[in-house]
Amino acid sequence: MSGLWVFVCGPSGAGKDSVMAWAARQLAARQDIVFARRIVTRVAHPGSDHDEVTAEQFARLNDDDGLAWHWQAHGFQYGIEARYAALVAAGGIVVVNGSRAHASSLATGPQVRVVQVTTDAGRLAARLQQRGRDAPHEVSHRLARNAHFKDLHADLTIFNHGELADAGRQLVDYLVGEIRPSTQR
Repeated sequence: MSGLWVFVCGPSGAGKDSVMAWAARQLAARQDIVFARRIVTRVAHPGSDHDEVTAEQFARLNDDDGLAWHWQAHGFQYGIEARYAALVAAGGIVVVNGSRAHASSLATGPQVRVVQVTTDAGRLAARLQQRGRDAPHEVSHRLARNAHFKDLHADLTIFNHGELADAGRQLVDYLVGEIRPSTQR
């Protein structure tokens, strides 16, 4: 029996990280559904959803087949360690915090699903400005970049425009109710 990789992606400001964190808390007791921790060539801060590695460490992991998945986004290298592939091979579900560029290059099939978290353009702009990490021209660039992904194929699109629990519940229901039965056939 083979499991699934579920790549969750979305534009900056859509609340993808918050939706995934909410779902992960709800599913914490499930050993068959795991939210992968990424490795990234970016400095990790308290509360970061990734482990920091140098570019050299990343290259070594990649060269030694230590990564099941890897991609580049915003000038950084992102990877998912190969150890997660064992859970998928055993029939489990591994949820990956991914990028839209990487997700658009994936061949969806029996082992790969894409979930997109999004919201309207006004909320995206407001959230990006509120978090204060980007200069105004960077916010404009991030918003303009969304046009490149308007036709992204997603097995599920979650509109995160209300209560976080509403969006989080959609992801939980998808992982438990829609995907799980198909992997048991």
